Amino acid sequence: MRKILIANRGEIAVRIINACADAGFTSIAIYADADAHALHTVLADEAHALEGSSPAETYLNIEKVLEIAKKSGATDVHPGYGFLAENADFARAVIDAGLTWIGPSPETITALGDKVAARDIAMAVDAPLAPGTDGPVADAAEARAFAEEHGLPVVIKAAHGGGGRGMRVVRSLDEIEDAFDSASREAIGAFGNGDCFVERFLDTPRHVEAQVAADVHGNAVVIGTRDCSLQRRHQKLVEEAPAPFLSSTQEEQIVRASANIFKRAGYVGVGTTEFLVAVDGAISFLEVNTRIQVEHPITEEVTGVDLVQLQFALAAGEPLPFTQMPEPRGHAFEFRINAEDPARGFLPAAGEITSISVPTGPGIRWDSGVRAGTVSSGDFDSLLAKLIVSAPTRQQAIRRARQALRQLEIQGISTVIDFHRRVMEHPDFTSNDGLKVYTTWIENELGDDLLPDENYRGGLLPVGATSFPGTGVTRFNLEVNGVSTQVGIPDSIFASFGNSAGAGNAGGEVADARAPEVTSPMSGNLLRFEVAVGDSVETGQQVAVLEAMKTEVPVTADVSGVVSALPVEPGTRVNAGQVLVQF
Repeated sequence: MRKILIANRGEIAVRIINACADAGFTSIAIYADADAHALHTVLADEAHALEGSSPAETYLNIEKVLEIAKKSGATDVHPGYGFLAENADFARAVIDAGLTWIGPSPETITALGDKVAARDIAMAVDAPLAPGTDGPVADAAEARAFAEEHGLPVVIKAAHGGGGRGMRVVRSLDEIEDAFDSASREAIGAFGNGDCFVERFLDTPRHVEAQVAADVHGNAVVIGTRDCSLQRRHQKLVEEAPAPFLSSTQEEQIVRASANIFKRAGYVGVGTTEFLVAVDGAISFLEVNTRIQVEHPITEEVTGVDLVQLQFALAAGEPLPFTQMPEPRGHAFEFRINAEDPARGFLPAAGEITSISVPTGPGIRWDSGVRAGTVSSGDFDSLLAKLIVSAPTRQQAIRRARQALRQLEIQGISTVIDFHRRVMEHPDFTSNDGLKVYTTWIENELGDDLLPDENYRGGLLPVGATSFPGTGVTRFNLEVNGVSTQVGIPDSIFASFGNSAGAGNAGGEVADARAPEVTSPMSGNLLRFEVAVGDSVETGQQVAVLEAMKTEVPVTADVSGVVSALPVEPGTRVNAGQVLVQF
């Protein structure tokens, strides 16, 4: 009997739990304090506490995860996506502990996780590539030299990153220094490595990827293609399969290059190759994701292949059950249901889900990590669930998606549902004569006339708390006899305090009679200020930079004035609503 520990949370953990149930395997969940009552914790056959609140002390803590794996008698570890999924050290530690790692080897993760090394593999198999540096650049001066030689725009990218983090597009030479520093800093925060390389940027490209599977016998097969062009901050929002409006030549290039890259890398398992497709039809290899993708369900829906079950089989050494790409059956869309407010620049939101109304009907699939009563704290990824809609044709899938999105309602927390409804009415996305959406289409074309969500809460924490009330345990850092210690208070007791500590109000200052100020739009770490005491600031000007969910978020002033005080030190954690700049 296989016992599979799932080193993750949320909807992907639930997805793997369901796959374990299908296969007759035992599922083992792990959970942070905020996930004590989460859906994946409840549904798994076993659940073990990680005893902590932040990602670093929970889902990213290799020692804790392996300790639970040993204690629970796990035979396998499935990393899902995010967190430790593409961490070669974790994969090696799992293998060294005598467990089966459900993913490619640590050596393959290292080779393909390093974007420079991955480019070298792509070049070796003659995959289409845009010009780029031979390796990580030492500093901003080297990045500038590349841009001067090859022209603008260029993109600075984290060599060990993914998901759009540690990535900056540069269109002017005077932006390079700030872009390089920002990309490197974000990469360190997200991946622990600030190495960056530079390549020529394809303007207004589509994002097309191929789902690939490979076995221990050296076989590699592309299972299908997807288009993931609709993105914000280079992170996907809507995906579809198969990728529409590709010529037979373009599809052949992508399929051939993808299979050859996997063979060259000695890949075993399921993974994804990603490409950019330029307006003129040129294709450029982007990266390989050595894990299951968020958008894997749409490939499952159009091919009938259960990709998580396939991961189980390949990790056990079984051969691929097919020798060529399955013929797609129909068309499918996936809508990421994130706890974010599009009108506030897709800022992550927090709050309790008071109710969910899920659509029903032919071709509807709902992959979720939440339910009514779930509290989203904003401490982890903003993805709540995924709506997957499939039909025999793309146009019928669009019609079904419109109807499904009309039925879908989530109350109590801001989500992107209204945004998805608008997209599915936009001719750039829905026309039958070619997809006009590209990776920065939201920023460039969609406009900013969305109404702010009245449910929005930006992660309002009581002063001193490190987790969101309602998640099971609220932890406070206290000083006792000069020694800092952490105390966890169960919510049942915390509620008796009246929760009057001034949520989001650093110090509980009286709001009236205050001078104008800029407050933090969300919980996060204050990286730096862009202004100093005495500076004149105009409405809309950027005054600070936060880091939240491993992404840098600019803070702008909604009033004008002269800076009189900066009451928070850079490098500290701030709560939503906390004063950052006083005028």
